[in-house]
Amino acid sequence: MTQRVLFYQLNRKYVSNQAEVPARSRQIVYYSLAIGHHVGVVDCLASVLVVSEAEFTQWLSRLPAGAGRRKLEGVLKWGEVEVNAAHVNELLPALEAGYAIMSAAERDWTDALRRHLQDITQEPALYLMIRRSAG
Repeated sequence: MTQRVLFYQLNRKYVSNQAEVPARSRQIVYYSLAIGHHVGVVDCLASVLVVSEAEFTQWLSRLPAGAGRRKLEGVLKWGEVEVNAAHVNELLPALEAGYAIMSAAERDWTDALRRHLQDITQEPALYLMIRRSAG
């Protein structure tokens, strides 16, 4: 079975609970969300890009050595990586540096990834999950 690399972006969050949260307690839930505690919070991810593992590996070879490339290579090593606001300044320069030697398809993937990274700079709560999966 062919391995694929899937890129997902957070597209919404919701609080999962069986009972209605009393009005006086809602602010505690909102505060918990604001400081990053995921008390009963479900992240909903949408698929934004799918490439074969072979294509992904070839695309990575176009990027210069450094933190941005290492971050993406984590998909091959660990099976998945999270890309958040802390990684944008590593990834954007790497993508730009390799752009000139990329194929047309690789440039399309790069353009899509750059748009999602720009979204993260506008809304730091967003993130990408990049995962290797059997075909």
